[in-house]
Amino acid sequence: MNRDSAAGSAPAFRSGFACFVGRPNAGKSTLTNALVGSKIAITSSKPQTTRHAIRGIVNRPDAQLVLIDTPGLHRPRTLLGERLNDVVRDTWSEVDVVGICLPSNERIGPGDKYLMGQIAQLPKRPKLIAIATKEDLVTPNRMIEHLQAIDAVQAELGIEFVHIVPVSAESGTNLNELADLIIAELPQGPAYYPDGEITDEPDETLIAELIREAALEGVRDELPHSIVVTVEEMRLREGRPEDRPLLDLFANLIVERDSQKGIIIGHKGSRLREVGSSAREQIRKLLGTPVHLDLRVKVVKDWQRDAKALNRLGF
Repeated sequence: MNRDSAAGSAPAFRSGFACFVGRPNAGKSTLTNALVGSKIAITSSKPQTTRHAIRGIVNRPDAQLVLIDTPGLHRPRTLLGERLNDVVRDTWSEVDVVGICLPSNERIGPGDKYLMGQIAQLPKRPKLIAIATKEDLVTPNRMIEHLQAIDAVQAELGIEFVHIVPVSAESGTNLNELADLIIAELPQGPAYYPDGEITDEPDETLIAELIREAALEGVRDELPHSIVVTVEEMRLREGRPEDRPLLDLFANLIVERDSQKGIIIGHKGSRLREVGSSAREQIRKLLGTPVHLDLRVKVVKDWQRDAKALNRLGF
């Protein structure tokens, strides 16, 4: 029995940082959103969707857990890719816990082992929790097989998992248990953010990401990496009744080539209207205010490889 319990006092408050890592589509952003209880990270079937280290905050009476949703570590083909990998490694070295997402419906492959090997080389290694994601997609027998494979990888790579947990962000299976296990590994300390706050991302960043998420749906494989969104201006429209506000939002959807601009706009603007409609609904849910979205498509040639363009775009 610890001294706090013996004395009859409340358990010590814990606070700290964790991140989820894994191959593309391992369920990292979906898991972050599910634990935070709100959409703070965009999700997509396209690889390398996440481009920033986005902080989501889980507030509990006994703890505050700050989840950092990072880009997926990948073999970079552009300057943007190199900078995203730097973000990932910097985050790993700063957090208390790393949750390694290993989808239950896929075998553990070379990409997973490369990722875990990179973590094993960190000078200051965080606590590691193996998360068997997408539990809802597999049979109990397949899950047992997957958990055994995760267990075996520890000796092979010279790492140690403090816990191995099957979860489903979709059905909610073991989400509370996962939060409990992560929090138990955090140090004692004060809250970093005010109670009730769920992210430290500015509204403009979240809005730009929601627009990009809408633009990613249904586009060809090579195009997602070429899309970035900037919010140029947002203001409440003057002269509206207090009970019927309208937010005017002006944003640019930036691609690298004229041919990509045509794909995004679509025949007679049909594709761009779909993107705008989908994004507008998500932004309304985020802000709780109806939105008029003015979305323009611009070309910034080869911005992923241009250091000045990357700096201007916030990478």
